[in-house]
Amino acid sequence: MTRPISRRAALAGLGLAAASAGCLGRTENIAGRNPREQLTLEINATPADADPNGIRIARQLEEHLTAVGVDVRLNTVGQTDLWRKVLINQNFDLYVGQFVETEPFDPDALYGLTHSRFVAESGWQNPFGLTEMAVDDLLDRQRRATGRDRDDAVAALQETVCELQPFSVVAFPDALTAVQENRFDGWTADRQPLSVTGLLGLDPVAAGSGDGGAATNASTGGNETAADADADGAAGDAADSTGEALRLVTTDDRITENWNPIAAEYRKYGTFTGLLYDPLARADGDEVFPWLAADWERVDETTLDVSLRDARWHDGEPVTASDVAFTYEFLRDTSLGNVETPVPAPRFRGRSSLVEGARVRDDATVRLTVPDVNETVAARALRVPILPEHVWSERAHAATIAGFELDFETTEAVVSNNPDPVGSGPLRFAEATAGESVAFERNPDHFLVRSASEDDSDAVDEPADPRAGIPLRYHGKPAFDRLRIDVLPSDISAVETVAEGLADATVSNLGPESVPRIGRSADTRLVSGRSAAFYHVGYNVRRSPLSNPRFRAVIARLIDKAAVVDDAFDGYAQAATSPLAASPTEIPESVTWADGSDPIHPFFDDDGSLDVEAARAALRDIGYRFDDEGRLLSRGR
Repeated sequence: MTRPISRRAALAGLGLAAASAGCLGRTENIAGRNPREQLTLEINATPADADPNGIRIARQLEEHLTAVGVDVRLNTVGQTDLWRKVLINQNFDLYVGQFVETEPFDPDALYGLTHSRFVAESGWQNPFGLTEMAVDDLLDRQRRATGRDRDDAVAALQETVCELQPFSVVAFPDALTAVQENRFDGWTADRQPLSVTGLLGLDPVAAGSGDGGAATNASTGGNETAADADADGAAGDAADSTGEALRLVTTDDRITENWNPIAAEYRKYGTFTGLLYDPLARADGDEVFPWLAADWERVDETTLDVSLRDARWHDGEPVTASDVAFTYEFLRDTSLGNVETPVPAPRFRGRSSLVEGARVRDDATVRLTVPDVNETVAARALRVPILPEHVWSERAHAATIAGFELDFETTEAVVSNNPDPVGSGPLRFAEATAGESVAFERNPDHFLVRSASEDDSDAVDEPADPRAGIPLRYHGKPAFDRLRIDVLPSDISAVETVAEGLADATVSNLGPESVPRIGRSADTRLVSGRSAAFYHVGYNVRRSPLSNPRFRAVIARLIDKAAVVDDAFDGYAQAATSPLAASPTEIPESVTWADGSDPIHPFFDDDGSLDVEAARAALRDIGYRFDDEGRLLSRGR
């Protein structure tokens, strides 16, 4: 009788480094490499010092796959190399990672993630290679539908994706951040502290405040009334004059080396590039408001006219409608037609693909052709970083990465580190030491810090407010003159640095073992809020046997999500089935996590342990065989 694998045993030793750093060039497909041999699968994940939670999930899956007879190779690589393997070269069997959006997201985010139209593209556009007409139809339907019809389409979409398992949702982690409260106020759980809106929502602690209070309305959400304007203006004036530096610490050094907003392998959540580059619109919770756009108007069912605020790039050049039109063309093809096959940007394509055309009407107005979609989806099209044409048009030529062989032609725009980035955002690049630190400084010309009187002091009529339409809590922001991010070797050292008053907050994914250290300082506290950046196991559906949804379903049932949450995350996470479990979307009962079990693909559970025989029986049911030593053979042998 095969001995079951206990949950605790499967999660033991999870912080240890894995065996191989792997080869990032062209390698042969090791999944089912030789039909006469044992089935071999490679799991890719980042090491424990980069992401302790991800490697724990990978270790558990390795243990359980091995127990049922699969030859498993656990390959740990740095975060950049992992995403380069998965998102750029698509050279993987399975990987463990996080989704890129921390804030609750609209169901349309699944369009870029799973639609077959993106199967040939790199980046976060369908990295799994899923080609399923039922999914495509539901994705297209939810874009057009409204009200209850859209709810029904989204419910059916969740059920279909969960059944097919191009990726297995494991858990939604709590976003754990250690913060100092004696310099800045506004660290709240309902707004991710390290998001763009979270950092812009901070206010300086009022001088002489004994309880850490501040002259702030950052926690009031978007419901300020006209009566609040004077108080908010005072807060903005305070922000203008603080001279303070916001100090953050992280274990991820990528932001010290790369500031390319479309580089998928270098961007985790895009928080800091999101402060360098303005989108036309921003979202904060359920609220979507104009940002670089002063306003937009639907001309007809397929046309939006977008008017721009008076803004300048960090090099002093004006932001024009031509830059906006260029951005949407560039995200479709970063070669601008200079190579035989278009090279789409590896990020933001799910949103930018909504714009089928962009035409300049005048310097401050651009007309966007958007298909007949609902207003929620249309607004997502406006949430891409706007790029300066005079900078990025010079990066449209073919390029290669030194020492790295790509499977397709790419462009300088995709591989460039974007040194000395030129955006229009509220922060601008100051300096960096690769692997050690990076600093950004406040943009004094940004529209957030301009009042109506400053905008046009010679106007005969009362000048328009350059910040009209933007919630008052962001007026006059950011509340710091400089943002500095230092790289440290571990999340424990990051927490200790905050506790010692040498930093204001941590940026990294904190492991549960670091949480007890946060309370050792009277001025330090834990901010915990649920993140939408779900942990998942991704499958390369292009490869056999992972191309078989029944085989993927068996792997999904080898993941003990409840044990991962209890033991790996120490309870600071919630197991889930649907990728929309943290979003303000109705989750159908059929995919709602309940009673400690996945309703679609429940764990092969034998009283808290892996039921190895049940898992092997499931594999036999879909046509697999085992040899006399219990090894799972490649299909057909």
